[in-house]
Amino acid sequence: MKIPFERAVEQHGATVLRVCRAVLGSGPDADDAWSETFLAALRSWDVLADDTNVQAWLVRVAKRKAIDVTRARGRSPIPTETLPDVADHSVTLVEDSDLWDRVSALPERQRLAVAYHYFGGVSHVETAELTGSTPSAVRRAAADGIDKLRASFEPGTQRKRDIHERDEQH
Repeated sequence: MKIPFERAVEQHGATVLRVCRAVLGSGPDADDAWSETFLAALRSWDVLADDTNVQAWLVRVAKRKAIDVTRARGRSPIPTETLPDVADHSVTLVEDSDLWDRVSALPERQRLAVAYHYFGGVSHVETAELTGSTPSAVRRAAADGIDKLRASFEPGTQRKRDIHERDEQH
């Protein structure tokens, strides 16, 4: 039996916003993608199969809305004035814009793997389906992305793999 839509928003709203922020960066574009995700979800809620993994489905919808926002960025002017305050979606969120900026600066495959798997709670298999990749490639991209994020917060440290590769060369 499918849960009421309001409960889906309560249960998965923070996850969807984390995915939107990881893909689009912190700011109004992520907030817009979050809103568009749930508007689209509401329109399709009645025809959604009862056995659907709602979280994975919402992450997939969020991915498509984030792509729409990314495409729209290329067609619209870049704002030069101060952006409005972030909307309150009544969910607990990490508000560290530095984190979201660092995640959005990752290469696309790493950014999407980190966003969908770690922020969205989607399995490597489902992330591979979303990104058109393989589970092993997603696992590697996610690990590389997490390594880069850790290294960006700890200047002067090297990733274990880099050290291992250097040792193998000698």
